[in-house]
Order: sequence, then C-alpha cells, then structure tokens
Amino acid sequence: MDLPAWAWVLTMAVLASVVVFDLVMAARNPHKLSTKESATWAGIYIGAALLFGVLIFATQGATYGGEFYAGYLTELALSVDNLFVFLLIIQAFRVPDVLQSRVLLVGIVLSIVLRGGFIALGSVLIERFSWVFLIFGAILIWTAIGQLRQNDDDDEEYPPNGLMKFAESRMRVSSDYHGSKLIARIDGTRFVTPLLLAMLAIGSTDILFALDSIPAIFGLTQEPYLVFTATIFALMGLRQLYFLLAAMLKSLRFLHLGLAVILGWIGVKLIIEGLVENNLPFINGGQHIEWLPHIPTLLSLGIIAGVLAAVVLANGIILRRQGKTWKELFAEASEEQPAAPAVAVAEN
Repeated sequence: MDLPAWAWVLTMAVLASVVVFDLVMAARNPHKLSTKESATWAGIYIGAALLFGVLIFATQGATYGGEFYAGYLTELALSVDNLFVFLLIIQAFRVPDVLQSRVLLVGIVLSIVLRGGFIALGSVLIERFSWVFLIFGAILIWTAIGQLRQNDDDDEEYPPNGLMKFAESRMRVSSDYHGSKLIARIDGTRFVTPLLLAMLAIGSTDILFALDSIPAIFGLTQEPYLVFTATIFALMGLRQLYFLLAAMLKSLRFLHLGLAVILGWIGVKLIIEGLVENNLPFINGGQHIEWLPHIPTLLSLGIIAGVLAAVVLANGIILRRQGKTWKELFAEASEEQPAAPAVAVAEN
C-alpha cells in the first residue's frame, strides 16, 4: 500500500481520539453499562470498522479490503475469547460494578500500546527475515492445539501468573477497595488496593494475548497499516462488548474449537509463505520452494467468516434445545452477576 504520510497521521489521530474519548467517559461516569447502552456502542464501533473496510475497498482495491476484513474478524474473535479471561479476573478480584468499566479500559489501552509495539517489531522482522513466517506459523499451530485441549465444561478460575504472585508477596495489599484509589493510606501505612492488582492482572495477560493475535494478523496481511487498523478496531468497543456478553461468555460453547481451526489455518498459511520465500540453508538447500500453492486472501476470509458463523449457529441450536434464546441471554447480561471468591491477599 502506497499511503501518504498524512493518511497515517490522520488515522492515528482519529483512533487515538476515540480511545481518549472512551477513557474520559469511563473516568467521568464510572458505572456498569446496561445491555442497551453496551449494544449501542458496540454496534457503533463494529459499524465503523465495516465502513473503514469499505473505504479500503474503494481506495486500495479488493485484495487489501479483503485482508482488512479477514484480519478484523480474526482479531475480534480472539478479543471475545480474551473477554472470558477478563471476566475471570474481575470476578476473582471481586471488582465492584462501578469500577469494572475502568479496569477494562485500562486493560484495553495497555493492549493497544503493547500490540502497537509488537506490530512495529513484527513489521521490521518480516521485512528483513522471511524465516520469521515459520516461527509465527509454529506459534499459531501450537496455540491452536492448546485451544483444542480446552474443555467447555471446565469450571475455570483465574490462575495468578508470576507477576501477580510477585506483586502479592512484595506489596502491602488492602483487603478492601477504597473507591477508585490505587494506593490508600491505612493507619498511617500505605497499601495498594485490589484495584491495582486487578489492573496488573489484566495488563500482564495482555502480553500473552499479543503473542497470539499479532502472528495471526500478520498471517493474513503484511501491510503495517492494515495490521494496525484491524487490530485497533477489534479492540475498540471491547469494554462495551464485555458488559453485553458477560452473561453469555460461559454459555458460548465451541468458540475455542472455531479459534483452533482459524489459528491452525493461518499457521499453515504462514508456514507455506515462509517456505516459498525460504532462504534457510538447511531447508531445500536455501532455495525458494516455489511449487507450493498461493493461498488467496478471499479464501482465508471465507474460511474465517464460515467458521465464526458455524460457531454462532451451533450455539443457537444448543440454546434452542435448552429452551433458551439469545435475547434471554442478553437480558441476563444486564442483571447483577454473582462475584467469585476474591484472590487471597495478605496485608503485610
């Protein structure tokens, strides 16, 4: 894509303005979003992404437009899967309803920053070293295998990672929340609040999310502009989607199977591209393997859209057999969700 500098600047300015607007709204009016409010804003963000894809189609052609849509759908599916982890973290730390929106937004902003860095690094590596495709492909296939090992019936809880265990052992943590404060003074002693730990938990898991999502998007397009915009559009509105889907996340079955198929497909696609551009001396004598097939973007887009549609259809059939409807699950999202036991923290 041959884009002028002003196009990059304008895109960055608009997307940054949207993120700042969302941040300000969450800070000024912290509350648990209703189903109607969540659906409205989520629809606006998804609609904006679809319109942006039309713009890419009109100005850059069908190939780049298809790459954007394929990347956006994949990143959006991965983001919904990530929402389940956010749900576990928020329940584990018993984050009050009024603060959940702020915790989510901090996690999303951290996601944007981290993925922006990974995108810049990935672009440089891919441009200079074609064998990076092989590594990215292997990561995605390994992730796909991990998705296949998941069990829909598992009663999952959030397992604190190394950073969280270190933070809990080194910090004085208050047993209660103190409004929106990250640090509170109790009897003359400073304590960090569970709100800070919840933010750290989401932020640290964002790094793992980026390790999956960035190779996936690079497997569909190597255009930095499309990689960046598809990733950011998928993250925008994630806070609203959380409240919309909160009651549905644990009822949403087969998503991990769908993601396994998508990630496995993209992983194979990346490995094929890496072998076509091969220059490693221990593979085919360092020669390109040009007889391997080229996988068109429209085929990948069709597979991704088809798999996601199959997941939604399968869940709809299961709900119907259970005598439920999507409307009923959406209604549950606006109701009070029971909190899980808090993560044990000691006041040292």
